[in-house]
Amino acid sequence: MTNQRICILGGTGFVGHHLVTRLAASGYRCRLLARRPERHRDLSLVPGTELRRSDIFETGVLEKQLEGCTAVINLVGILNEGSGRTFQRVHVDLVERILAAAQAVEVPRYLHMSALHAQSTRGTSRYLRTKGKGEDLAHAGTHMQVTSFRPSVIFGPGDGFFNRFATLLKITPGVFPLACPDARFAPVYVGDVVSAMAKALANPGCVGKGYDLCGPRIYSLKELVKYTAGLIGRKTMVIGLPDFGARLQARVFQLLPGKPFTMDNYLSLQTDSICEHDGLAELGIEPRTVEALVPGYLH
Repeated sequence: MTNQRICILGGTGFVGHHLVTRLAASGYRCRLLARRPERHRDLSLVPGTELRRSDIFETGVLEKQLEGCTAVINLVGILNEGSGRTFQRVHVDLVERILAAAQAVEVPRYLHMSALHAQSTRGTSRYLRTKGKGEDLAHAGTHMQVTSFRPSVIFGPGDGFFNRFATLLKITPGVFPLACPDARFAPVYVGDVVSAMAKALANPGCVGKGYDLCGPRIYSLKELVKYTAGLIGRKTMVIGLPDFGARLQARVFQLLPGKPFTMDNYLSLQTDSICEHDGLAELGIEPRTVEALVPGYLH
């Protein structure tokens, strides 16, 4: 057991909820930074966990909040820009701030959540390019012990993938027009992702490495949506749109409130979210399947 204090940015999100529980079970104390901690009181019930009201983009805030911590974990990321949040600011500038603050208060360890096939120059979308730049920055800092993680789409209770499609299918009458139906994914269970992070945190041999994280099976997007429809009892016809239709849908939907689908999302889907290297196997983790877990929480 350990008594180390870990500062987690983005800890109130989907992955963060699962990670905090996992780390607390291993004896870590977690400090979560949130603009509105009152919205996440459930997390304060996790043993050894504290929520601190913070704007992580304000000057000097990170230095103050990282004091006394042995590691910082960055889970912050966005799929769409808006309300002053840009890919550059969230995925690149924030990483620079974290590294500078950690160096200033001598935090030695940094775990970084990237994205599968994030590449600073060759990424097919701004999302993937800025994620790549942030990961490159993290590993370029010689003063910190860095490990990064590149997951495919993450699923589990409270996810934004199967739950999102289930919601859309419930309000779609009969026919569901799907952009990029042939895009491929290897969905990875959130419990396996946080296990990978916990193992890396405790293992000095993981320093300097990046891990691709994928589930055991590859699916097309259309297969996953049809599977979701079956689980929730919807006899919906899923129609795959041709490329021009997908582009048109993106251009229209990105103008709607909440930006349900954008051109940058479309461009991200041009790169299959499947692993070239099996990071879970390298960490000794046997991945769990969609079929074993998704029915339990979608029902």
